Amino acid sequence: MMKQNSLKAWVLAARPKTLTGAAVPVMIGIALAYLDSLEYGTFSPLAAVLCLLFAFIMQIDANFVNDFFDYVRGNDDEATRLGPLRACTQGWVSIDAMKRAIAFTTVLACIVGLPLIFFGGLEMLLIGLFCVVFCFLYTTHLSYVGLGDVLVLVFFGIVPVCCTYYVQLHTCPLIVVVASLACGLVIDGLLIVNNYRDRDVDRRDGKQTLVVKIGAEAAEWLYLAIGIVAVLAGLLFWANGHILAFVLPFIYLLLHVFTWLKLRRIHEGRQLNECLGETARNIFVYGLCVTLGLLLI
Repeated sequence: MMKQNSLKAWVLAARPKTLTGAAVPVMIGIALAYLDSLEYGTFSPLAAVLCLLFAFIMQIDANFVNDFFDYVRGNDDEATRLGPLRACTQGWVSIDAMKRAIAFTTVLACIVGLPLIFFGGLEMLLIGLFCVVFCFLYTTHLSYVGLGDVLVLVFFGIVPVCCTYYVQLHTCPLIVVVASLACGLVIDGLLIVNNYRDRDVDRRDGKQTLVVKIGAEAAEWLYLAIGIVAVLAGLLFWANGHILAFVLPFIYLLLHVFTWLKLRRIHEGRQLNECLGETARNIFVYGLCVTLGLLLI
């Protein structure tokens, strides 16, 4: 029996495996900014660290929000839940404690992100506000109307990659935008697997995820396609003289294909959580391959 509100309970509630999705886009943004700063200006390690910390805290905040509101909505039915166990439903974390934790992580993210105004200008304030607002809107509304994948593309691709670059050099060239979209596609694989596993329960609960809308078979092919498209987008790296940033991600693609084959073989049930874990690993491999490919000149 786990002690309620214990350190272990909070670690599980924070879902540390999901932090790869927060780290990877910032890693890629930092690598791109560092390379260009060698030619066009200075690079601020402090701004880079603040971007990474903000991403981590916002991810934990989003996990807490998701845990709390899914419990309140009654979506974490122990009898039908296929995904990893949730803190509020299991009683590992009390409801009042989770409310306080959400307030704390939201405020902490704002405090950590606020100094980025001095590096990127007042526009960073607006970006930070959007991050906080959509953190809540995703779980409470947007994930129910099939917009979850769009939000992943925006807030795990475009926003973190482009903003991490922008706070350093105050611009955002095409190669950064393309890199951000590719990153968002890779990370969306995590949501696709999650929704693929939960498709029957989501359909029952009226949660119109993209997987529910297009069906299981189309979702399987979509999962494969996002990995292929993301890697092929790296042709722009090659065109800009970073051939390794295009070649190394094929390691990720190989792993991605293996996970896709396992996804199709398992097809349904709790065993799909293995694919969820592998997808998180693959995301990190992708981020590492792109980052090293950019930096190894």
